[in-house]
Formats: sequence, C-alpha cells, structure tokens
Amino acid sequence: MSVGFIMLVHTALDRSSQIIRHWASHGCPVVVHTDKRVGPKRYRSFVESLSDLENVRFTERLRCEWGTWSLVRATQMVSELMLAEFPEVRHIYFASGSCLPLRPVDDLRSYLDRRPTTDFIESVTTEDVPWAVGGLDHERFTLRFPFSWKRQRLLFDRYVVWQRRLGVRRKIPDGLVPHLGSQWWCLTRQTLSAMLEDPRRAVHDRYFRRVWIPDESYFQTLARLYSRRIESRSLTLSKFDFQGKPHIFYDDHLQLLRRSDCFVARKIWPHADRLYETFLSNDSASMAEAEPSPEKIDRVFAQAVERRTRGRTGLVMQSRYPNEGWENGKTAAPYSVFEVFNALFANFEHWLSRRTGTRVHGNLFHPKRVRYAGNETLFNGALSDSAALRDYNSHAFLGNLIWATRGERQCFQFGPGDVQDISWYMATDSNAQISVITGAWALPLFHSNRNFSAIRKRAAQLQKVESAHLDILRSPHTKARVRIWTLADFVQDPMHHLQSIVDEISPRSARRLTEVPKMVDMNGFGQFLQNLKNQGMKPILMGDFPASNEVSAVPATPQKPYLVR
Repeated sequence: MSVGFIMLVHTALDRSSQIIRHWASHGCPVVVHTDKRVGPKRYRSFVESLSDLENVRFTERLRCEWGTWSLVRATQMVSELMLAEFPEVRHIYFASGSCLPLRPVDDLRSYLDRRPTTDFIESVTTEDVPWAVGGLDHERFTLRFPFSWKRQRLLFDRYVVWQRRLGVRRKIPDGLVPHLGSQWWCLTRQTLSAMLEDPRRAVHDRYFRRVWIPDESYFQTLARLYSRRIESRSLTLSKFDFQGKPHIFYDDHLQLLRRSDCFVARKIWPHADRLYETFLSNDSASMAEAEPSPEKIDRVFAQAVERRTRGRTGLVMQSRYPNEGWENGKTAAPYSVFEVFNALFANFEHWLSRRTGTRVHGNLFHPKRVRYAGNETLFNGALSDSAALRDYNSHAFLGNLIWATRGERQCFQFGPGDVQDISWYMATDSNAQISVITGAWALPLFHSNRNFSAIRKRAAQLQKVESAHLDILRSPHTKARVRIWTLADFVQDPMHHLQSIVDEISPRSARRLTEVPKMVDMNGFGQFLQNLKNQGMKPILMGDFPASNEVSAVPATPQKPYLVR
C-alpha cells in the first residue's frame, strides 16, 4: 500500500461517500474530517453508510471557516490519524469532498511508486508569482488577522488599515521563508511526519494561526524545511478565475477533464451525474504512463476568463457592466457620424445612402425624437424613437443600435442642437468615424425668417456648444477617427472632401465621385456673419467669409470630372 487519502468534508455528503468508497474499495485507507456545522443526524447517517469499510476513519470534528486556522488544524488532525493508523502508507494525498478521481487508483499508485521520495506540493514565494488575489501577498505573513474575512469584513479591513498606519510588523520565525500554493498536495510520510513531530511545531502553529488563509501557506512553507525532493505542482486539477474563485466542473466538461491527465479534479458540481458515473466506473481507461498536464487545458480557461472579463466586442455583459473601462470595445462595428452636413447639403442622407449602400439616419440625438432612416418609429433591437427612453441611457442606446445592426454600417447626423451627453462616448470609441463641418449650423439660421435678435442669441448658444464639443474631439483621449473642416474650407472643394469620406466608408469601391449633393444657397452668407458681428456676437467657427464676396454653390453635376496631379 503506497497512498492514503485524507479528506475534509462539509457538504454533499452523498457524493463524498461515493468518493470515499471508491478509494477505500481499491485498497487505499481514507481518513475523514467532517465539518461540525453538519447536523448530528446527517453526520451519523454519513458515518453509518461507510461503516462496512475497515480502512476508513473519522476524526473529531471542528467548525471550519474559509481563510482561518481551523482548516489547517483539521488537516493536521486527519494527517496525524492517517500516520498513526496506517503505517504502511508512504504518500498521503489531501482532497476535499468535492474532489473526483479522474484516473484509476492503480495509475496513481504506480506513479507514486516510481517517485517514492517526491513531495507534490505547489510552493512558491510571494515575490515569484503575481497571482495572489485580494491585495495581500507578503503582508499576509507580517500582519495579524484575528478576524474572519467573510463574517467580520469591516473589522478585518479596519484592523489591517490600523496595523499599516502604526507600522506593525510580525516577526517571521527563524528559518522560515514564507511560501504560497494550492492546498491540495500529496506529501510523503517522512515529510508530513517531520512537520507534525517537529519540536518547534508550537512556534510554527502559533505564528500561522494569525496568518491570512494559512491553509495556502502552512504546509507549503514547512515542506521547504523537511522535503528531500519537491515538485512544485499539484496532482489535483484546480482552476481559478480572475477573482480567485474556483471553477466548477459540470457534465459538459467531461472531455476537458480527460485531456488534463490529472489524477483528481475539483470542484465538481454535486449534480454532475455523468462525471461521477464515468470516472468512478471500474472500466475507466488506464493511462499509466501519462504525466498530469493541466496546462493542456489552460488555453480553454484563459479564453473563458477573457470572455468573462472582456466579453464580445460591443456587447455589455452583467460581469463587466459595473466596471468602468472593462468594455471590449464600446460598440460592435464601425459607424460614421456627420456633423451638420444636412445643413449644408439638401437631401444629404439620401445621396450618401445611394452612393455607399449604407443606412443613413437623420439626427439620432435630436431633442424631440430619434430620427431613424425612413422616418421609422421602431428600429432593429426594438429601439423606440422616444427621446426620453434614449436619453435615459444614451450610451446604451448607441451601443444597442450598433449591436443590433451588425453587418450593416450605420451613419447618422449630429450637431450642436442635439443632446450632447453622447459626445465623450463617441470621441473615445475607436469604431467611430466623425466628420465635422464647423459653423455649418449657422446656415439654417441664415435661411430662417426669425427676428435677428433671436438669431443672434441662438447662434451664440450653438457656437458655445460646438466649441465645447470640438474640445472633446481634439482631446488626447479621443480614439475616434476625426476629420474637422471649417465651413469656408469645405465649400471651396466639397467633392474632394466627400470623396475621402466615401472612400473610408466603402474602401472597396474605387469609383470616383462625379456629383455631389446639392448645396444650399449661400449668397449673402458673408454679410449675414458680418451682421452677427455688428450685433455683438463674433462667429469664429465658420472660417473666412468676407462680407463683400458671394459664395456660389457647386453645381450638382459638373460637366467634366477633374483630375488632381
């Protein structure tokens, strides 16, 4: 007999009973500690169900709690009983009630027989690894932790802060170099007995009693003092997510568990009937020469962590919604924003849709209603044209619009008269292509028949809003593809500028533009701007429009396309 199992059990006693019976019936002694929180009636039933097995023992019960010394003490108790009751055992394998053997017992026995003096325990220093989760790595060994992290969280946190402020530092016992690692180990009798029989054990126990999560450091640290040969790894497959919580294995993980070649896995869902039936059957395939290789499935777990933390591009998930900056792209696909183009060009949406084959909306963030293409009142993804619903969460509105129309590029109008809450969101979205004609918002005012005092007041408001918006677009935090022209610059060569926009929307279309949409009448616009200046409002975003010069609209269909050399 070369291997015995020690187990800590606290729930799913029926499954624990199956595992104990499996190991005991294959000649491996098992010593069990059952959490004292298990009721007396359930505990008696559990013990009686295994009373026919001569190589199964039960220890005195303690109330165990995560992260506390009680787990180490329970492990010491089952270890001491195993060493005392079964002197023929050479290796002691530590497991829990949620563990499941993945390979035949004979495979494990043969594997350990070939390595009679090797201890399998993950044991690394805090300086060597960055995977300690919770903000406490080396401090877990130098501060005191008398309070429960789960039950007394406020006291726990305040006591840590208090110790830091006072500069409290515990002295690590001479000869100890703190190590961390998985608590699921397999130690030789010689190493384990040396730990438990050491004359300085009382010193070690007193020190680790106030270490945080001592079951991840007590045996891992002491093994370095007594082991003849350590392989710093566990024979148990145990995976953790980015929050430090263990992955749970279900029935659909069957092939994944087989590929790992590990001897034991945890945590197994208690209702994973297929896993228990498959791996506890007597006809399980032997893999006597296979080396446990949990890294074979690391790629799958890495993908799972990435999907959980980053999700699909442009899709907001529950796991990352509360965390600012966790998004895997703000939106799911590229889209184009045209700022005040519809003020300069008549029927611009129809022209752009015809030229590029894209969906071109009006002003999606108009204060009164969402202006979808075709004047729709309900759009993909059951998005309403209600301004109130849109403004409740404008970021989610745009993200949902792009997500619901994946595969079809969306274009829409925007301007200083629209709701501006979306400005930063679009500016920091790498999928956004934003084209701005500054000052074009003045054209509808120019053509309006309102009192000039009202026009001047409105122009001052719009200029102030657009100036703030331009500051956002020019911010170093901007990730969108931004083009900005003044109105004067754009009307001098509209075809060239529109060509660059169309080429970016439809890069595979090499056709040159032969026409531009009809430009609104701008005769007298320079004098209009001068009148605004005369009334005390200085327009600065339109570019240079001399009051004496008239601006002629570019003809809709030039006789000959021009060539630039």
